[in-house]
Amino acid sequence: AAGVKGHPEVEFVVVAMAGIKALISLSFGGAIGLMFLMLGCALPEYNKYWPLFVLFFYIISPIPYCIATRVVDDTDAASSACKELAIFLTTGIVVSAFGLPIIFARATLIHWGACSLVLTGNIIIFSTILGFFVVFGTNDDFSWQQW
Repeated sequence: AAGVKGHPEVEFVVVAMAGIKALISLSFGGAIGLMFLMLGCALPEYNKYWPLFVLFFYIISPIPYCIATRVVDDTDAASSACKELAIFLTTGIVVSAFGLPIIFARATLIHWGACSLVLTGNIIIFSTILGFFVVFGTNDDFSWQQW
């Protein structure tokens, strides 16, 4: 690492490899979470696909925060009302994603085992989404905002 100082192209490669490793780790987490969701639906003793409705929550959960980060000027050090509203809406979406399988299980649409598999998948998927915004949420060369 002593030879790296003063060579920006080498530092860029090191940062790029860290970004690629993070992206691979996040995609692995997403695949594991979706596997738990599919197991909760497709195992022969469960065989009901009602829990797939949580996919809508996975898709819409990052939208309020993405909109708020585009709209809000980041020159303020204090938090803005727009970002606070986005976090509130995201929290409501995440809580709904955890509540829906429980309501399905209480209504006997799905078994409790399927509910537990879906809840496990929810924990992993939402942790992956949070990890994405932690890793790629900064305004550096590897920000998701460039996409």
